[in-house]
Parts: sequence; structure tokens; C-alpha cells
Amino acid sequence: MLQIKRLPDSEFEIMEIIWSNPPPMTTLQITEKLEPERNLKLQTVLTMLLRLIEKGFLTSERVGRERNYTPTISKQEYMHIETESFMTRHHINSVGSLLNTFYDGQELSPEDIFELRKWLAKRR
Repeated sequence: MLQIKRLPDSEFEIMEIIWSNPPPMTTLQITEKLEPERNLKLQTVLTMLLRLIEKGFLTSERVGRERNYTPTISKQEYMHIETESFMTRHHINSVGSLLNTFYDGQELSPEDIFELRKWLAKRR
């Protein structure tokens, strides 16, 4: 299995498009769904797609004159890996440290406390 690494924002944006649409997707479909203000050239998109293939996030198949791209990892799998990495690097796997960062100096609302208790009860 390939070692999955954090995606740069631009590659994550492309993966978000691919994850949110039924596979496979063509180059044209992907470029049409990119934000117009991004104004990315086709060659730039193709380069990012090639990098995503090399990193193991996509497979590609030529169909006629077009390429079809299929994800090899789900968004949920990627987010799990990315979250674990973030927790290890920044919070030494401490949920308490993470929560402190979010709520430092702020009061927890009754809704927040309810959600936290519900979450904790599921993990006991």
C-alpha cells in the first residue's frame, strides 16, 4: 500500500470534485467544475491529475480521445488519515489539547457540552 501524504490545497480541490461526482470523471468534466475564478490552464489541471495518479489517489484510463479518472481512496479514508496525522503532529494525539485549542478562553454552550457528552458516550 502507498504511503498517503497530505494533499496541497489545489490537488485537494480537484479530489473534492472527483469525490463529489459519480466516477469515472473525464478531464473536461473536472475542469468544468473548477471554480471559474481559479482560471487554471488545462495543462496545469493535467499536471495535477498526473501527480494525483503518482501519489495513488487516482487511476486513469484512456477512452477514445478522453481520459477517465477514478478515485482509489474515498474522501472519508483520506480525511481519517489527514486527521490522525494532524493530531499526531500538533496535539500529540491528545483530544484534550485539541479541544483546548478550540475553546481556549471561551465558554462552552449547553449544545456543545451535550454534543461532547453524546460523543464520549459512544466511545465508552
